[in-house]
Amino acid sequence: MSHRGCQHLTTYKNNKGAYVFHVIFTNFIACASQESLTRKARSCRCYTCGTYGERLHICLHCVFFGCYNYRHIHDHAAVKKHNLAIDLSCGTVYCFQCRDYVYDKDIEIIGHQTNVRSYRVVGLIQPYLHPWTPTRSEIEILKQHPKKIKICSSSTVGLRGLINLGNTCFMNCIVQALTHTPVLRDFFLSDRHHCKMEDASAQCLMCEMSLVFQEFYSGKQTPHVPYKLLHLVWTHARHLAGYEQQDAHEFFIAALDVLHRHCQGLINGDKDRSSDNPNHCSCIIDQIFTGGLQSDVTCQTCHGVSTTVDPFWDISLDIGPEPNLLKSSSSSSNSNAGSTKNSPSDFASPTSLTDCLRRFTKPEHLGSHAKIKCSRCHCYQESTKQLSMKKLPIVACFHLKRFEHSTYCRKKISSIVAFPADLDMTPFMSDRVQLENYDPTLTGSENKYTLFAVVNHVGTLESGHYTCFIRLHRDQWYKCDDALITKASDRDCLDSEGYLLFYHKQYLEYD
Repeated sequence: MSHRGCQHLTTYKNNKGAYVFHVIFTNFIACASQESLTRKARSCRCYTCGTYGERLHICLHCVFFGCYNYRHIHDHAAVKKHNLAIDLSCGTVYCFQCRDYVYDKDIEIIGHQTNVRSYRVVGLIQPYLHPWTPTRSEIEILKQHPKKIKICSSSTVGLRGLINLGNTCFMNCIVQALTHTPVLRDFFLSDRHHCKMEDASAQCLMCEMSLVFQEFYSGKQTPHVPYKLLHLVWTHARHLAGYEQQDAHEFFIAALDVLHRHCQGLINGDKDRSSDNPNHCSCIIDQIFTGGLQSDVTCQTCHGVSTTVDPFWDISLDIGPEPNLLKSSSSSSNSNAGSTKNSPSDFASPTSLTDCLRRFTKPEHLGSHAKIKCSRCHCYQESTKQLSMKKLPIVACFHLKRFEHSTYCRKKISSIVAFPADLDMTPFMSDRVQLENYDPTLTGSENKYTLFAVVNHVGTLESGHYTCFIRLHRDQWYKCDDALITKASDRDCLDSEGYLLFYHKQYLEYD
């Protein structure tokens, strides 16, 4: 975008003034009344193809709406010689003669004023996105650091080791994964966190994570010492306090829980205001990590289905051999549990992440020892239970259950479970797993994920060490071993054992 404007826009303003901009912003971009909202809903469609969205632009010379993606606004400009149009999604002006979006200070002021009026109408104090005006202290800091950090495909900004403070490799790996989560990184680096803990801001883990992100992306290459982060985790998750080796998965869940609470200004002991309906929490942690897990319990007598949806931050998957005598496929779900026969595959360990997910979403016959009271039959009946994904999170974390704790033994399962660089979750969605004739080859682009971090554990259950692979840029992987960062290949990552797998959605949906 040109930030100096252009002569064509200047000429237009000199001839016609700013009235047209006021009209367009008030009625089609930042609507401040129900009437203008209705007008926008009726009018904002492409006059050529009739579609809504598709980066709709409005001509500044006449009443014409055209889509940018299909170049109908370009065709109009070429035919009518109308060379200026406004993008209705953000209010920027496009000049077809300059072939670029152009910036104009007067139009920015008009846009800001109409946005403020629009947000006041709906009861907000200020717009969600507002211009940043540096304070005097920030101006001084900018003067002291005039050099800009250039980010390119070969840049290593964001790579930084973490000092091990005494068996804290489990924490270092999770911090590496979080600091390289794209949406979370963008949130903190755009200064979107505003502390709600008032006088207790020194105890806010969100504030400390914001500082950690600044340290990681400052361009420094010396290892960072996360002593304050460790202290805050010990303070707010006391079961993790001490210098004993902890579980990286347990730390991940505890960290998300504390971050989630501190987003809302809650300290230990305070009631979670979103506990009544966790699916509707709007904090950044839940926006990124929370999904919805659907559980369908089917009565084997009346075939009535009871459905519940629970929020989740991660999906724990069994990877050991499971001679599951109570599980049955949907084709044999009506048979007696005692007569169910198991194929050899029922006893085999899963060899891939997809196998684990198939096992996770496979119907499970609960058997006579776990009867559930049916609301239709009004008595306890045998039933089957099936899990599926109702809502997918932006970041999906898969926990491979390598540590087995039972009455008789404690061991680590070191079998290899292959996991892909790209994952399609469509076959495991609730609207797909319930289809009897579902074709697993069908895919949906909105459910596709890309791997960006892998946490590994080496050693035994009693004595081990955590390392992490993170993706900095496309196809650029690095191995993080506390303070040591080394270049790695995607094959190194995909061939690793895998304990926690972090996937990011390829396509994001905006409300």
